Amino acid sequence: MAHAIRALAMDAVQQANSGHPGAPMGMADIAVALWGRHLRHHPAQPQWADRDRFVLSNGHGSMLLYALLHLTGYDLSVEELKNFRQLHSKTPGHPEVGYTPGVETTTGPLGQGVTNAVGFALAEKLLAAEFNRDGHAIVNHHTYVFLGDGCLMEGISHEAAALAGAWKLNKLIALYDDNGISIDGKVAPWFIDDTPKRFEAYGWDVIDLIDGHDADEVDAAIAQAKLSQTKPTLIVCKTAIGKGSPNRANTAKAHGEPLGAEEIALTREAIGWAHEPFVFPEEVYADWDAKAEGQLLVDDWNQRFAAYEAAHPSLAAEFTRRMAGELPANFAEIAVNAVGAAHDKAETVASRKASQIALEFFTAALPELLGGSADLTGSNLTNTKSTPPLRFDETGAVVLTEDGKPGRHINYGVREFGMAAIMNGVALHGGFIPYGGTFLTFSDYSRNAIRMAALMKQRVIHVFTHDSIGLGEDGPTHQSVEHAASLRLIPGLDVWRPADTAETAVAWTMALANKNRPSALLLSRQNLPYAPKTDADVITQGGYVLAEPAEVGLRKKAQGVIIATGSEVQLALHAQAELAKQGIAVRVVSMPSTTVFDRQPEAYKKSVLPAGLPRIAVEAGVTDGWWKYGCAAVVGIDTYGESAPANVLFKHFGFTTENVVDTVKVALGLARRKVAR
Repeated sequence: MAHAIRALAMDAVQQANSGHPGAPMGMADIAVALWGRHLRHHPAQPQWADRDRFVLSNGHGSMLLYALLHLTGYDLSVEELKNFRQLHSKTPGHPEVGYTPGVETTTGPLGQGVTNAVGFALAEKLLAAEFNRDGHAIVNHHTYVFLGDGCLMEGISHEAAALAGAWKLNKLIALYDDNGISIDGKVAPWFIDDTPKRFEAYGWDVIDLIDGHDADEVDAAIAQAKLSQTKPTLIVCKTAIGKGSPNRANTAKAHGEPLGAEEIALTREAIGWAHEPFVFPEEVYADWDAKAEGQLLVDDWNQRFAAYEAAHPSLAAEFTRRMAGELPANFAEIAVNAVGAAHDKAETVASRKASQIALEFFTAALPELLGGSADLTGSNLTNTKSTPPLRFDETGAVVLTEDGKPGRHINYGVREFGMAAIMNGVALHGGFIPYGGTFLTFSDYSRNAIRMAALMKQRVIHVFTHDSIGLGEDGPTHQSVEHAASLRLIPGLDVWRPADTAETAVAWTMALANKNRPSALLLSRQNLPYAPKTDADVITQGGYVLAEPAEVGLRKKAQGVIIATGSEVQLALHAQAELAKQGIAVRVVSMPSTTVFDRQPEAYKKSVLPAGLPRIAVEAGVTDGWWKYGCAAVVGIDTYGESAPANVLFKHFGFTTENVVDTVKVALGLARRKVAR
């Protein structure tokens, strides 16, 4: 069984002329122990709700996973194996969720897979606490993760492991491929961590010194790990990278390049594998086949779920809805109420507070919303009356609230990257819609996990507050200048920078309704007045005409367009009023989401930004992204900020009515450009 994996790994990498044969060859026996003896799954139903989750965190060893999926009976043909790393194949260079049946998460950026696994295990634990009842354990599965030296070197693994220990995720079992080799060679000179002691300090059980090439020994370690009631478990498996290769085993040469035809022939002889490339004897398929056992597992669960449904019909219906990722049937009404209240009250509040006001509506109505913050709850305002803190007792059990449910607000600590990647895992598992907060400037810490959410098309919501120089005295280290523009560059991520309570409520509505996209909400620290509008529905287009020019003399038609976002929308309105006094008519367009606006039909976009009218953008951030709209001028900030009160900073950097008016007049050819400040 193990040699089948080794043969496929070296043959597929050789045919593709790229890839990583060493990890699959070295971890083949570990895979036999887990996939052959413990993993509860069904190849014919990859989305079965109570399956064990498996994560290959060292995703460069993807052929290990593809081999396991093919051999155990998933819909992954030999032809797809032959097309490893080729265009449009189901076997891309790194595992990608949604492309290959049985792949639970996209891995490759090291450290994120194990962090996703923490999210999987957390989701399982919370769903079990919420839905299981006496005699009815419908949520009861493990999360297994393979990881290597590279995952443990990445800082995010510290964040993930610490939280897994704090949350007592006893159904999380990590198998560490301790081979001591990376691309640059033996890791000993630069990786001197005492990994077992490190994980023990995090609150994990550690099973050390396991022979990773003895499937029975690994099997026994997994069985021991499954008995844990209060701690996650790390199993340290000593292995040889490229196991079976006479000349490449235990060398960096086996890590990330084909073995070569000559070495493959020698390896075949060494391991006694006489079969042609991509050919497996029937007895190997028979040994690996998991379809029959998987069907028994699913049939048993279906019977137990039917009994659960009979005893607890409302809970069963809710569980089914949430695992399908569907919003409640009355979500449209919930959203209308949230947006309508914001529109009608017309409050002057910071958009971070407007976000919390909207969340009060949504968290009360959507029990799947699971919030949190990276140690900034009081600033991000991600907590609500319906989301008490998540807590665990000394036995590892989830502490239930008065209504018999787990807390729904997570204190992630100062771990922005870990938070973002754990939220990805929670979303991938199903049953929850995760959201988490930090300052916008710290989105840089989270960026790769945000990118991964977009790549995986997961509904994860990032609440980024203190969105500009408007946060004031904390200075340029905390003042977001380039971050809005930078986030807008991520394909598949919706970025919202709302200007008032109504736009904020719509941003939340859109983020929740879009099942296949992550969203980032960029929110202010400072108060923003409500911008009067007759119809809040148009906000859903991402950009809309907020204010047409009032009649100026005999002129009613706009001579130009001011585009603004967030706190600068009020500045645009003030400039519009001042220009009107001078006989100049301009339209004001609020564009809370350029990413959503850009997806609108051309006819709509042209109706908002008519051809032939000069456009002037106003946003307290870098100017580059605005030129794509054909702007004649941009009032922005292409330097870092300063430390001072917000009102002083806005004046210092030219975010004043006077400067916007002067900029518009120059753009319209009605004045000469002043000497630069």
